[in-house]
Amino acid sequence: MAAFEYVALDADGKRRSGIISADSARSARKELRLRDLMVLNVDPVTEKQSKVTIRRGRLSDKQRVLLVRQLSVLLKSGLAVEQALGACAGNENPVSVQKAVHTVRADVVEGARLSDAMALAPDAFPPLVRAVTAAGEMSGKLGDIMERLATYLERSYQLRQKVRAALIYPALLTVMAMGMVIALMVVVVPRLVEQFDLFDAQLPLLTRIVIGLSNGVREYGILIVLVLAALIFLGVRLLRQPAIRRSLDRFVLRLPLIGPQTRIVAAARFARVFATLSASGATVLEALEGAKGAANNTVIADATDFIAERVREGGSLSGALAATGVFPPMMVHMVTSGEVGRDVSGMMNRAADFLDTEFETGSAALLALAEPLIIVLMGGIVGLIVMSIMLPILQLNTLAMS
Repeated sequence: MAAFEYVALDADGKRRSGIISADSARSARKELRLRDLMVLNVDPVTEKQSKVTIRRGRLSDKQRVLLVRQLSVLLKSGLAVEQALGACAGNENPVSVQKAVHTVRADVVEGARLSDAMALAPDAFPPLVRAVTAAGEMSGKLGDIMERLATYLERSYQLRQKVRAALIYPALLTVMAMGMVIALMVVVVPRLVEQFDLFDAQLPLLTRIVIGLSNGVREYGILIVLVLAALIFLGVRLLRQPAIRRSLDRFVLRLPLIGPQTRIVAAARFARVFATLSASGATVLEALEGAKGAANNTVIADATDFIAERVREGGSLSGALAATGVFPPMMVHMVTSGEVGRDVSGMMNRAADFLDTEFETGSAALLALAEPLIIVLMGGIVGLIVMSIMLPILQLNTLAMS
């Protein structure tokens, strides 16, 4: 069964477009007519076209969360994977979601496992989703594990939304302050320089520095923007190198204030995914493999490899966690208690809840501290510029009075 992209008119004459699965273009047209649609165009969607479309139009976090939740509900209700995917590809979803699901469904129909087929739509189903899905298939509890995955993605999405909402005011404040500084440097300072040139007097050092910066911004502003853009592009490319990414992750974890928060959120993601996989029947090694990429941190990934090696050699999970020195001590203690009570997944879940709460509290405190710091910093910059303008004026007044 192939996927076809269609354009049609409904009973009200409104233009409709989407994706439909059918054996042939003729069958697709027939199905659309049964839906009371007047077909304008039906084109087959090839695998190559689907991949290009998916990569160009990436799914948002919200779309991915809703898709995984919808898929989990359908699988929990007893539908086969193919039927669940077909339902997820309905017209109520955006076209980018429909194309991603149709690409996966076509591969599943041909006999591929769901986790393997998801690799055809990497932007819709990132490595974490594919790893958790693979564990669910191996355990035979795909519906249960997809439900846990959907819950995890929803919590992560809600946490990101809270942080983004809290960052709006500091970001807006920073942009407005930078705009004010640029306006002073580009508009106000040059006009005052014209007035200072009428007097043959030595300007104060601060004034000369500000004038030099102002001239540099006006003359080389475009070049500065291009250089910054090139540096950002180069930085993004360099971060794809494992060695550089690993060094950056280590550096971030050592930073004051930011480092502990980064460690907490990475450990929380690790614990949540490990608990999800372990509670669904995965072995410790399988749960570690699935949780490895959840933290999105190479230091945590390296620590996970070390833990897996120690567990293969017969060591305890809590001992291996403690030996890495990466995970919070509270999490290690809770895992130790879980091993004693034979409920590691439950204690991992509790550790993740505690770490999430700690992260929310810590990030709220950092953001509350950031606002006055931004005000003080930008106020200081504006104050220096104003001072550089006032000093020559005061100097000229002094000369005139004398």
